[in-house]
Amino acid sequence: MALKSNAVRLICEPMQRPIDVDLPHQLGRDEARRRLADNIHKLKDHIPGGASHVTANWAGDRLNLTVAAMGQVVEAAIDVEETKVHCRIQLPGILSLFAAPIEAMLKAKGSDLLLDDKRD
Repeated sequence: MALKSNAVRLICEPMQRPIDVDLPHQLGRDEARRRLADNIHKLKDHIPGGASHVTANWAGDRLNLTVAAMGQVVEAAIDVEETKVHCRIQLPGILSLFAAPIEAMLKAKGSDLLLDDKRD
């Protein structure tokens, strides 16, 4: 009976997989936080299929993000530290199957959010 119960739990409970990535920088905490705040609008451009909705809320030096894309909701916490930005992204359901390429993209392009925004 316990085996059947575990099987039902595996089917009914959504799979989730966290991704943890550190993005080193030499900007200092305040400048890194400012640049993230200035660039967060660019996030939609980096999401395959586009994001239908992005919400961003600061709690001290933590940026809490919720991104709705392709029928999925992804939550992320971005902690700004003096010499790095730590990103923890919780991938739900089917997106957890793509954790490795998403993590690789974040490592390759995540630092773009720390570039100085040169909007006119």
